Amino acid sequence: METTSGATTSGRVLETISAGVADVASGRVVVGFNWTAVEGPAAIGFATTPGRADGATTTPDTGTYGGRSLAELARLTGSENPYERAIGIAACNAHWNVDAPDLGTGDGLTGGPTEGRTVVIGRFPGLADKLPGAVVLERNPGLDDLPADKAPDVIPGSARLIVTATTLVNGTVDGLLALAGPDTEVTLVGPGTPLCPALFGLGFRRLAGFVATDREGCLKAIMEGAGARAFRRFGRAVVRRQAS
Repeated sequence: METTSGATTSGRVLETISAGVADVASGRVVVGFNWTAVEGPAAIGFATTPGRADGATTTPDTGTYGGRSLAELARLTGSENPYERAIGIAACNAHWNVDAPDLGTGDGLTGGPTEGRTVVIGRFPGLADKLPGAVVLERNPGLDDLPADKAPDVIPGSARLIVTATTLVNGTVDGLLALAGPDTEVTLVGPGTPLCPALFGLGFRRLAGFVATDREGCLKAIMEGAGARAFRRFGRAVVRRQAS
């Protein structure tokens, strides 16, 4: 996929979510301290905002993203600049994350296999209570975490793999997915999760994302630097499961 700068990057997950995004005008594009949001006609999409330490830099195009079509913004998922990539992912989510009858309620951290090893990419709030004994991999590990480079040692053979949607922005999602076995239940979790059914064809079993019900509340919170907890009250956490 080509970026605005001519550079390209690849990834099956990002290519999958950007395919089929509607060629309709976007509304506001907001890059907050913690979250990036793109407003579409039917939904708002979110993505984790990357920092300069992740290689994110503003571009000469800043100030022109809002109003472009969602399809054009979705092509930014191929950008080598994480700043643009986050906008592209949020645009995809503005297409896919529309409320629908098949969406259940939940955060994706519970309801999976009870036997075997559970591996979690990213330490979520309250994780120890919801998934006691889970192996947690973190880029900046705490006392109870393993460093991210231990993924090849613990993901193969696991019963359950829970992956933060931040991995879409930092470009690690495809590598993590490739480590999971065919019997591993893989769940993508977080407000930046695309509720794109085609992801089930790549090995995901559950997509745990977010549907905004109060657009103004969500966007205002994000502009003021809100974390996920602060804007979740303006929508609902949802789960889309692979059809059996």
